[in-house]
Amino acid sequence: MQAYLRLRRKIIPYLEAGDVALIQKAFRVAHEAHRGMRRKSGEPYILHPLAVAQIVVEEINLGPTAVAAALLHDVVEDTEWTIEEIEKQFGKKIALIVDGLTKIQSSKKFDLNLGVSEQAENFRKMILTLSDDVRVILIKLADRLHNMRTLHSMDRNKQLKIAYETIYIYAPLAHRLGLYKIKTELEDLYLKYTRLDVYKDIADKLNKTKTERNRFINEFIEPLKEQLSRQGFRARIFGRPKSIYSIWNKMQKQNILFEKIYDLFAIRIVIDSEGPDEKIDCWRVYSLVTDFYTPNPDRLRDWISNPRGNGYESLHTTVMGPEGRWVEVQIRTRRMDEIAEYGYAAHWKYKEQGKSEGTSQRKKRRIRIRCLGALGARNA
Repeated sequence: MQAYLRLRRKIIPYLEAGDVALIQKAFRVAHEAHRGMRRKSGEPYILHPLAVAQIVVEEINLGPTAVAAALLHDVVEDTEWTIEEIEKQFGKKIALIVDGLTKIQSSKKFDLNLGVSEQAENFRKMILTLSDDVRVILIKLADRLHNMRTLHSMDRNKQLKIAYETIYIYAPLAHRLGLYKIKTELEDLYLKYTRLDVYKDIADKLNKTKTERNRFINEFIEPLKEQLSRQGFRARIFGRPKSIYSIWNKMQKQNILFEKIYDLFAIRIVIDSEGPDEKIDCWRVYSLVTDFYTPNPDRLRDWISNPRGNGYESLHTTVMGPEGRWVEVQIRTRRMDEIAEYGYAAHWKYKEQGKSEGTSQRKKRRIRIRCLGALGARNA
């Protein structure tokens, strides 16, 4: 099966023999358990857990334990397999994760007019009973992301139910756990399935302005590249476009048209710096940026000295660029960028590279509080 071979090529070259055998065994069990089952789209069901495992590897950066659990995540819920059988075949850790994933499922009572409060309360109760492993939530986010990517095969009522669950529950959780790329995609897909006309309109306008936007970005970063190189920095500099959902959200909040939004992108500078030099090097880069472009002192955000609650570290400033346009510049190191991209998943990457599997009770409690806080913020 091509989907499984893609997963093998991505992860197996970096694994030890025991981990390879674990993933192969998980695939065989999932493939046999889901034999004959099909999704609404008509494709074999096994393609779904394979896609979730692929997201776990490529977009959340988790290791073999999480990959095996992702492959098995629907086995207990949808087949005759029990948690006891999973534990016997794969051990207690994977069984606990699969058990947690089995418990986190949509409420059958979901009314769009209720503001998903009932669904959120159901979700809160399940989080409180989860095994003490944040990978349960991370794999569930991968599961939800794939479901949203394939939502076109569902009927309209189901699309709306899943889309509203996503914006009220899963996108805030992804944000709290630092998975910004996944959060952004979930938000964009929510808008696509609830306001397709708005989604297409903004997407078309972004596409029409892409050439001009790229020209401006290149003009902005060219002198910075040269100066950073002269000062001995190795760095990547690139523009990151604003998401369709965030553009729409800003249009709604400020009651403005698309043409009045000027911060359609941000410039990101990622430098090679490690250890105690990280902070001072970021400030040195800030100094170089402000040598070229005038900063807005009211728009300086120092999340290096005071990281966000989910571990996010970066230095943000807004400067006056060419043509009198304000531009946000984000400055961070490679380590900070990895935390920004993968959030709490980065901790599990390090753990599965040889550090302890255990997590302190204080960290577990903080993770639960942030998950519950994300739900509370959406339903306040």
